[in-house]
Formats: sequence, structure tokens, C-alpha cells
Amino acid sequence: MTPPRPVSGHLRPASEADRPFLRGWAASFGREVGEGSDEARADEVLDRVLRHGPQGLFLWEDGQPVSMAAYGGPTPNGIRVNLVYTPPEFRRRGYASACVAALSQRLLDSGRRFCFLYTDLGNPISNHIYQEIGYRPVCDVDAYRFG
Repeated sequence: MTPPRPVSGHLRPASEADRPFLRGWAASFGREVGEGSDEARADEVLDRVLRHGPQGLFLWEDGQPVSMAAYGGPTPNGIRVNLVYTPPEFRRRGYASACVAALSQRLLDSGRRFCFLYTDLGNPISNHIYQEIGYRPVCDVDAYRFG
């Protein structure tokens, strides 16, 4: 990983005590990425990632939680970083970069050979952030939904 520009704060594991605000963050994330998530769906996601088994959720905290990133989908050599979200009032301060970089390094230090993530090619901000910290494009993916 390439360390991002330094920002204040630190990475910490999320816990059940964080659920009240995480519910809103997860629902907002779902809406922003086009999944149309609501708080019931957000609770399902949080039930999985707050267990810290093959999945987990971490927060970047700078006096208060300001960004989140999760991991899951382990493979024999790698693991996926997902659910990256920073509320609008905390954006453009480097928190997401710091959160994703620190979580990715933690996962690499735990023995994973690589981390991977999906990003919206139409979002130049997230693509720039990920490439600045060492992620590289591998392939494009198309998603189809049938009603």
C-alpha cells in the first residue's frame, strides 16, 4: 500500500455500540451506489460485518467516527474491501483514503497477499483515491438486474 497524505485520526474496529449511526451510514451508502438501501437492509449488512469473522467493519475516528470501510469475501490469497463510506460533511479531508489504506494494510499484514475492491468507473473521486493508495484497475464488470 502507498500511504495517503497524513490526516488526523486512527483506525478502529466498529462495534455494536456504533450501530445507531452506522445504520444511517450503511443505508446512505446503498442509496449512493444505486442499491436503494433502507435501514432494514442496512441492519442485515451490519449483522454480518459487526461479527468480525470472515467479514468485519472498521471506522476512521478523528474525535468522532468520520469514515468507514469493511472487508469480506476472503479467497485463499486475498480479501475484498467494501462498504467504503464517508458522510458528506466529512468528505474531501482525506478520511476515506486513510481508512481504506489502513484497513488494507491491516489485512495485508494479517497474511493476505492482496486486497481487491469494486468501484464505480463513473466516480472519478473514488477511483483516484484508490489508485493513489496503491490499488490498480484489473477489469471492468457489468451488473444486470432482472425484475
